[in-house]
Amino acid sequence: MEVTVKTAQQLRLTEEEFELIKKKLGRTPNFNELCSFSAMWSEHCSYKNSIKWLKTLPREGGRMLVKAGEENAGLMDIGDGLGVVFKIESHNHPSAIEPFQGAATGVGGIHRDIFTMGARPIASLNSLRFGNLEEDKTQHLLSGVVHGIGHYGNCFGVPTVGGEIYFDESYHTNPLVNAMSVGIMKASEMVSATAKGVGNPVMFVGSATGKDGIGGASFASADITEESAQDLPAVQVGDPFQEKKLLEACLEVIQTGAVVGMQDMGAAGIICSTSEMSAKGESGMRIDLDKVPTRQKNMKAWELLLSESQERMLLVAQKGREQEVKKVFDKWDLPCSVIGEVTNDGLLNFYMHGELEASLPAQELVLGGGAPQYEREYREPSYFAEIKNFDPASIEVPGNFKIIAEQIIQLPSIASKRWIYTQYDSMVGTVNSSTNLPSDAAIIAVKGTKKGIAVTTDCNSRYVFADPYKGTMIAVSEAARNIVCSGGQPLGVTNCLNFGNPYDPGVYYQFVHAIKGMGEACRKFDTPVTGGNVSFYNQNPDGPVYPTPTIGMVGLLEDINARMTLDFKNEGDVIYVLGKMTGDINSSEYLHKVHEVDFSPAPYFQLDEEYKLQQKLVELINKKLVRSAHDVSEGGLFVTLCESAFNCDLGFSVITNSSIRKDAWLFGEGQSRVTVSVSLEKTEQFENMLQDMPFEKIGVVTTGEIVIDGDFWGTIDWWQEKYDTAIENYLSSEEAGSALSAL
Repeated sequence: MEVTVKTAQQLRLTEEEFELIKKKLGRTPNFNELCSFSAMWSEHCSYKNSIKWLKTLPREGGRMLVKAGEENAGLMDIGDGLGVVFKIESHNHPSAIEPFQGAATGVGGIHRDIFTMGARPIASLNSLRFGNLEEDKTQHLLSGVVHGIGHYGNCFGVPTVGGEIYFDESYHTNPLVNAMSVGIMKASEMVSATAKGVGNPVMFVGSATGKDGIGGASFASADITEESAQDLPAVQVGDPFQEKKLLEACLEVIQTGAVVGMQDMGAAGIICSTSEMSAKGESGMRIDLDKVPTRQKNMKAWELLLSESQERMLLVAQKGREQEVKKVFDKWDLPCSVIGEVTNDGLLNFYMHGELEASLPAQELVLGGGAPQYEREYREPSYFAEIKNFDPASIEVPGNFKIIAEQIIQLPSIASKRWIYTQYDSMVGTVNSSTNLPSDAAIIAVKGTKKGIAVTTDCNSRYVFADPYKGTMIAVSEAARNIVCSGGQPLGVTNCLNFGNPYDPGVYYQFVHAIKGMGEACRKFDTPVTGGNVSFYNQNPDGPVYPTPTIGMVGLLEDINARMTLDFKNEGDVIYVLGKMTGDINSSEYLHKVHEVDFSPAPYFQLDEEYKLQQKLVELINKKLVRSAHDVSEGGLFVTLCESAFNCDLGFSVITNSSIRKDAWLFGEGQSRVTVSVSLEKTEQFENMLQDMPFEKIGVVTTGEIVIDGDFWGTIDWWQEKYDTAIENYLSSEEAGSALSAL
């Protein structure tokens, strides 16, 4: 067929990009080649609208063992010759169209990024965003996504240990499904995603290739519209049992020493893995596509190049050791075929039955190579004017705070996610007594050592919507605060940057300022950004989602026995708030849901105060002066106190500060605050440690009653019932029943 600019535009390439491709090739590409450029130059693969700003993030330092972007995931030193490998990525568009498979394959894909480096995945987390939970569509999407995550993770055998879920109208059409995986490995045994050594065999291992997922990378680089359901073939289909076999086979074959390099066939499939491995190794490849194992007959060259069928790897082995590799994969009953060899000309030459179907320079396809890099126009969004005009004095302080507290603790974004997390196996595949103890970050034991890994995902997108710069600094700070509250030292960050259409100047303003805020906060906490992904085009005809730069962070506990939990331990312990108490109600769930205010500034936050708070908390925990620590976040101090009380069926009696408005004291979300409980005999020593920072003694732990300013607000079990059952009460009986039957 004749390839024209119209063909390019149908493949979501611009006229300018088509001309650039012709210039780089010195000729007009054929259809197979144009399809390859379309996939590799999509936003999802090339980061063409974001790379300029991503390069400004701190990407070296701390305990990093590889530079950001050099490998499939980040690798950080945790001592004793071990490294922690971690990454977060989005699977938003597929989940909007087919929530079960979209979420399931998102989990599978992120785990492959971990074990392709030689690490065994030990934990999974997720960050999820949906629309109004009262709507049938949201319930359908939520149920499908949760079932997909639970099915794949439970069958694959990696525990889901943490995450976050928010509900807001902005995510009605575009749910966000961000999956994070964490693994442990011997740092010296890392396998690089590189192809080198002329004549070395290129091997296809894993599941056979089908037509599912074709064009997935391009599909993820466009807005969601009413016609998006027609892109259903772009959604991949996963098989967790096949992936479990692939995991074990890959880790086993690495031990043979025959592997030169290995990479997951993720977005854009074979064309992506061959081009990225070749570009990194400054080499080329000759590939015989007819030797690729398939599960459908008569697949065309472009279909084989672009298929995103799951559970597949591209492996470069040492010449002459093919049978060693094949023996391992035969043992695990997995396809393993030599499909080509490494060359030294920098070209990817793809053949079908001896006929050359495409000839492409590897470097011109990849991020950092020939892919275009754009700097888009950006300007302050028009809605900022409404934010600047907000006057908190216009919000009348209510009379009955107990009724409001009851409403807030049942909001879907705040209430217990029990309906969701009970569908995930948090203990599968590991003997790990620490996972289910309540703490602000999940704690995973590093087997064979005393160490623990603290992991968390965080982002309050309403704060980012209100102020992208400050809101993203808050996201990084909260992640670090959660790790510190759990007794850990923050190590590094992976991010999943979910935004609308980058050609919208208001959206791009949000993106640019979010990156600036992230960079500043990460430099402050010495938590370099190890990698992640950008997900643009989370936008529909009604507008974009809230800007959501999800932060995945890992931390280290040198001694897991020194971990800190969030729950109150004993009646009579004294409750303190560390950090500055403000009269701030900005961007709080209270202001948004109770008073229905959509536009207000981000809550109070100062980065230096946050850093000082965390350093002090580390000192207090190390000196064993606190019995619990829990950061103040969504829902404010009242929700924080309840969450600390639930686990041991204890209560609290507190006195509010009369110098600030009572609704702000109870429900405000001013940042850089942590509640701690302290045994009575240690309060003097504790307070002596706080001479250089603000704190308040607010009350005591009780046997199970909640008392506010002397008023009895009921028992903790009554509040926990409200908290635990809120989400189930929103769901239809069909959705709730399907979940319960799966337990």
